Amino acid sequence: MEKLILVAGATGNLGQRICRELIKRKIPVRAIVRNGSAQQKIDALMEMGVDVFNVDLANEQELIGACSKVSCVVSALAGLREAILETQTKLLNAAVAAGVPHFIPSDFSSDFTLMPAGENRNFDLRKEFHQILDHSQIRATSIFNGAFSDILRYNTPLFNVKERTVAYYDDKTDWKIDFTTMDDTAAFTAMAALDETAPRYLRIASFSVSPNDLVALSEKIKASKFQLINMGSMEGFSAYNKIQRAANPEGENELYPKWQQSQYLYSMFLVQHPEINNDRYEGLSWSPVEANI
Repeated sequence: MEKLILVAGATGNLGQRICRELIKRKIPVRAIVRNGSAQQKIDALMEMGVDVFNVDLANEQELIGACSKVSCVVSALAGLREAILETQTKLLNAAVAAGVPHFIPSDFSSDFTLMPAGENRNFDLRKEFHQILDHSQIRATSIFNGAFSDILRYNTPLFNVKERTVAYYDDKTDWKIDFTTMDDTAAFTAMAALDETAPRYLRIASFSVSPNDLVALSEKIKASKFQLINMGSMEGFSAYNKIQRAANPEGENELYPKWQQSQYLYSMFLVQHPEINNDRYEGLSWSPVEANI
């Protein structure tokens, strides 16, 4: 089959990057965009050389038509239940109906298959989708990239430039946290979309660093040695997140309420990649930690 990749969520930050990486490799790219998408973002995709399909996501036949002759569907959809479960399931069903052989879901995150339910709301939605995906007649590949590296610039408790502190939990000062840049994630995803033998799970990391590593890097790069702060136990952290979530039900309708942000930090200290698949594809380069803090 001649390669033709369909990208859903192409107007988003990661989706646009995936399109760019495929176009760089001279692979035809089709993007589906919903009615009302920002024209500026659509224009940017078209200028890149992407074939844009304006699709009514509630119209099954339109979705099937968009998937026609596609060799892989890549979902970079972002959102809550409507996007991750409802829309992504419609896209999956259309791909199966159109005979698409390969599907890459929007799982770009820590490896949530290793996490218990209830610890991360957004990951739980992806787990629900996996139950549907793994019972469908299509080959699937989930790409786990750990955390996106740009959070190291957000003054989170993990690496707080403003307060000059680095956080850790339990005794995990040497716990390695996996980070990947969006560009590296996009480049790897483009290669996986072309890979007819890609396995069910692929795990990548531009770099892996511990709290102790971040303290050393702060002295080297920020010219000031940050203070290592013990934030308590993982058990207490989990309980705190659940209390905060219960106290803020409005956050269930928000993508990143404060308690969800806290759940992401908890996830970083709970799971790490059992293996790294960075070397699966030739020609990829990986951004170093020094360029990301």
